[in-house]
Amino acid sequence: MKTIKCISGMGITCSPFFDSYATDDSECGLYNGRVFPWRCGESATEDYWALRRGAVLFDVPETPIAIEGPDAVRLLDKVLTRSVAGLKIGRAAYGLACLPDGGMLMDGVLMRLGEERFWYVQAEGEFRPWLLAHAVDRDVSIYDPDSWVLQVQGPRSFEVLAAACDDQSAPELRYFDVAECRIGGQPLIVSRTGWTGELGFELYSTERDFDGAALWTHLLDRGKSAGLIWSALRSMQIRRIEAGILDYGTDMDAGTTPFQAGLGKFVDLSRSAFIGKSALERADQRPLLYGVRCGDGVPVYGTRAELDSQPVGRLLSSAWSPFLNCGIGYVRMDAPGEWAGTRLQIPTLDGALASAEVVMLPFYDPEKRIARGLAVCRT
Repeated sequence: MKTIKCISGMGITCSPFFDSYATDDSECGLYNGRVFPWRCGESATEDYWALRRGAVLFDVPETPIAIEGPDAVRLLDKVLTRSVAGLKIGRAAYGLACLPDGGMLMDGVLMRLGEERFWYVQAEGEFRPWLLAHAVDRDVSIYDPDSWVLQVQGPRSFEVLAAACDDQSAPELRYFDVAECRIGGQPLIVSRTGWTGELGFELYSTERDFDGAALWTHLLDRGKSAGLIWSALRSMQIRRIEAGILDYGTDMDAGTTPFQAGLGKFVDLSRSAFIGKSALERADQRPLLYGVRCGDGVPVYGTRAELDSQPVGRLLSSAWSPFLNCGIGYVRMDAPGEWAGTRLQIPTLDGALASAEVVMLPFYDPEKRIARGLAVCRT
C-alpha cells in the first residue's frame, strides 16, 4: 500500500519513524502535537502476547524538555513535588508538578544527564511555558531538544539492546538508570523505563540530523534473534492499564490531586516549599482512583458507575485483559471510602449493564517485579 506522507504544519508533526510503518489504513492519534500509530492492521491481542513473552518496538509521542544551568535544580525543586537535588547523574525518577491549589498540572519522568543538565519527559499538555514563567531571574535554559522517542518493551528487550548497540557494548542498566549509547552509528540516550509494566528501555535521539528510518530498520534487523516485532499502541494500552499506569488528561488532570490519583508517595511534604505544597498539606489524602474488574465486558470510558442504582463514580481508561481474561479499567469515585471489594454496576462496550468489582491498583505485580526483570509472564 501507499505510505502516508508525514504531516507537518499547525503544530502537528509525524515522527522520523512514521514512513517506516504507516499505510493508508493506519489509524493515528495526536499527543503533544505528535502523531502516533494507534492501529495499523495488527491484532492487538497477538501483539499484547508478543509484549508479554518477547519484545516489541513502539513509536511513542513522548516529548522531552531540556532544563540546564546552575539554577536547574532549584527550579525543578520548586515546580516538582519531590526533591531533585538527591537525584544522581545517570538516574531517572517519576515527577509530578502541581498547581497552587494542589491539582496536578503535569506528570513525567525526570532524567539527570549531568550535574546541571536534566530532561523532563512530559505527558500531554503545555509545561514548558510553566517552567519558563517560574525561571524568571534564574540562571537556567529551558528548551525543546527536538528528541524523538522509541520504546522496546518485553522480557527479551535487553537481548535487542545488546544486539543493536555498536560493538555489542550495551550499557548495564538498573531499573530507572539512564546512559548514553551508540546504535547504528547514531548517538542516543537510553533509559530503563517504559509505559508497559514490562522489562524494557526507551531510546531518545540527541542530534538534529538524526536518521529515524535507519534506526528503525537497524533495531528490527538486529532484534530478529529476540523475536522483535513492531506494534501500534493498542497493545501498549492494554498492558499499561494492567500495570496501573495512569495517563495524564485521561485518568487524572488539573482537578485531581496526587493523593486522589493514588500517587501520594511521590509527594514529599517534609521538604521546603514547592508549588502546591500548602494546598496538599490541607488536602484529604485518601484515594479516589481504583481499578474495576468485569468478567462480562469492557467498561465504557466516561460513563457512570452505580451502586444500588445511584451514581458513585466515573469510568476512565479500559480494555480487555487477555492475561486476566476479563474487562478492566479505572474508576474515579465521587467520594473517598472503603471501596475495594465493592461491586458496582457499569456500562460495557456491548451495551449491557454488568457487575464489576472495585480493586486496588495495579491489577497485579504491585512490586513491579516484571519491570525490574525479576519475573516474567508464565501464561
